[in-house]
Amino acid sequence: MSWVRECEEKMNVVLDHFQQALNQIRTGRAQTSLLDGIKVSYYGTLTPLNTVASIAAEGNQVIIQPFDRNALGDIELAIRQSGLDLNPVNDGALVRIVFPLLTEERRGEFIKHAHDRAEEARIATRSVRKLAWEQVQEQEKRGELTEDDRYRREEELNKLIETFNRKIVDFTKQKEDELKKP
Repeated sequence: MSWVRECEEKMNVVLDHFQQALNQIRTGRAQTSLLDGIKVSYYGTLTPLNTVASIAAEGNQVIIQPFDRNALGDIELAIRQSGLDLNPVNDGALVRIVFPLLTEERRGEFIKHAHDRAEEARIATRSVRKLAWEQVQEQEKRGELTEDDRYRREEELNKLIETFNRKIVDFTKQKEDELKKP
């Protein structure tokens, strides 16, 4: 595998992690993706929520219908303990999560949170670039690369980091627009 592809794969991992972090920021509208990382203790085994129940968004609420009614309490508990500040309601047949409208202050907090996650993603991509650049310099010292090759690789790394920074900005802007919509 070429060093560029390896670097790009590492940056894609950072970008995927960043997108997952953005999906965890609620927007005031019901979103099933908000529950993606939740695992339920189902008969003693931690199981992803979407494998023990069907999840649907209707209006401003998410409705969770377990495949096994015995899992209702475990699903409710997992959602409460998820750290997402959600208040699930168990009615004996399904679990409902109502999403209240966001205040302007809360929207601002979530936008700031999205920008903080974006900065963390940029730092992580720069770390990947730094490691790749150190490898390039090491190869040049050992005589495996010419000076021209080093400049070409530096240019490729810079283009790669610009591309990923643009993607991070685009995802952040998209989330910010979602948060600004009433």
